[in-house]
Amino acid sequence: MKLVVKDYLFEKIEHVFEKLGFDKNDAGVSYSGRPEVCDFQCNSAFGLAKKLGKNPMELANMIAKELEVLSDEFEISVLPPAFINFKMTDKFLSKIANLALDNQKNLIKTPEKPIKVVLDYGGANVAKELHVGHLRSPIIGEALCRLNRLMGNTAISDVHLGDWGLQMGLTIAQLEDDGYLDGYFGKGKNKEITLDTLNEEYPKASKRKKEDDAFHKKAEDYTLKVQRKIEPYYSIYQDIRELSVKRIAANYETLGCHFDLWYGESTADPYVEKAIQIFKDKNIARISDGALVVDVAVEGENIPIEKKTPDEPQRYKNPMPPAILKKHNDADGYATTDIATILMRNEHDAPDKIVYVVDFRQSMHFIQVFRASKLAGISPKEQELVHVSYGTMNGKDGKAFKTRSGETIKLEDIINLITSKAEEKLKANGIEGNKKLALQIGVGAMKYGDLSNIASKDYVFDIDRFSSFEGKTGPYIQYTAARINSLLEKAGTSGGEIVIDSPETRNIIVNLIKLLDSYYVCYQENSLNALCLAVYNLASSFSLFYNNIRVLTEKDEKKKKSYLSLCALVKDAIVLALDTLGIETPNRM
Repeated sequence: MKLVVKDYLFEKIEHVFEKLGFDKNDAGVSYSGRPEVCDFQCNSAFGLAKKLGKNPMELANMIAKELEVLSDEFEISVLPPAFINFKMTDKFLSKIANLALDNQKNLIKTPEKPIKVVLDYGGANVAKELHVGHLRSPIIGEALCRLNRLMGNTAISDVHLGDWGLQMGLTIAQLEDDGYLDGYFGKGKNKEITLDTLNEEYPKASKRKKEDDAFHKKAEDYTLKVQRKIEPYYSIYQDIRELSVKRIAANYETLGCHFDLWYGESTADPYVEKAIQIFKDKNIARISDGALVVDVAVEGENIPIEKKTPDEPQRYKNPMPPAILKKHNDADGYATTDIATILMRNEHDAPDKIVYVVDFRQSMHFIQVFRASKLAGISPKEQELVHVSYGTMNGKDGKAFKTRSGETIKLEDIINLITSKAEEKLKANGIEGNKKLALQIGVGAMKYGDLSNIASKDYVFDIDRFSSFEGKTGPYIQYTAARINSLLEKAGTSGGEIVIDSPETRNIIVNLIKLLDSYYVCYQENSLNALCLAVYNLASSFSLFYNNIRVLTEKDEKKKKSYLSLCALVKDAIVLALDTLGIETPNRM
């Protein structure tokens, strides 16, 4: 039996509005801002009174009277000036608890029609060391992927590696200059290339391109040769890619991120010319300074600003540059591979929706890609293209998280740092030498610390706060589940029907309902912060129950079985929430 409590109440209120001749679009219900008074409230009488020119209190009483048929489920009261309050009865809460015990997904709202979604996240660049800047995309993307599957959607995750751009040409050019590639060019033997080699060579090349125009031009030329699969450049590229991907895969595995597709920008290369031809055939591409571009500006953009002098360059309000399909040297533009990837995905999977989890600095890029794809019909009109933009991870000083010397911190170092902190906490609890448990707690702390914030906002990476076993942290919630697991093992007996008969048990089920409601909120907002808060509130309500009620020594067998089932229900709800967030739940802590 499916029962989403808030929706159930809303439908009853809508029905009453129709019965009384009111516009049902004026009906509404929300969780109460004063949970000590009621669970839900309807404030619709205020707007209705203004619209109809009637007394709001009279309308509120009229609506409440019609809702008295719900007396077995809700205690309904009207308070001045016109609030209609709903408090769930213990009988109704017991029903909800047992429905959730049977299958908590009975209480989770899901889309009316499941869809197919491709989620593009991870996006590590080949030949570059993964660092702290690569952390948020896999954490947020993995959670959104799991959430989509919970919603009943078919979700396809694609790591979409950056393996086809200028960084490849820069790396190859630098390796060549430093004598690593002599064997490829018939000049002798190759020097061994390791990950450490790449970690040294790419930063060197990246810095050099800003100071050496000839080197920059050579790197661009090598990038084009790789993209045209000219040897030996393409073979060098393939060897570098294979070496890098092994390390990237290991890092993502440590983070608990799993991808269905290990595609990269290179995978879409066979679709590039086809995509460009579509633009040409539709006459929506033009030549600009030797480059092939497509105009994507809409009304209200590129508005000329009046010049102060005739010689002043023309400037614009709301500038929206064209998307570059081909650069002046015939190399593919940055937008081109993403447009070609949309074409590839539509031919292979025909998804209803494509979600990109990429930082906010790429917002302009995705506006251009999405608009160009729609203009060309490469993305069908009904297909949803979404850029989930996220902010930066900052240190306590509010600046981008870096080492004391100002260097970007490697992802492996971040993981080791927070795992070490978890080992310290475990040691204080009498657990030593359990590296796997420390990793579960450390990664869980890091993920919860990230996901508990609104995805689009910057957040402060506070390792001490994140790894605490108290407060709004991943370890606190993991510990709550582990404590319940221990309690259930000690009980050694099964539970029974849940009966809600106290403020503590009531509080748990009210918070469970809010938790199960939060999944759909997160789905709509593409941000997991509501789920993080809701699972914390559930864990907190369980702690109050655990401290006030003696489960194992309860003499009334019926009550004891009810309590045990309630404990099992809370544990299952926490496990599902943490699993959706991509966080493992340890059996003990």
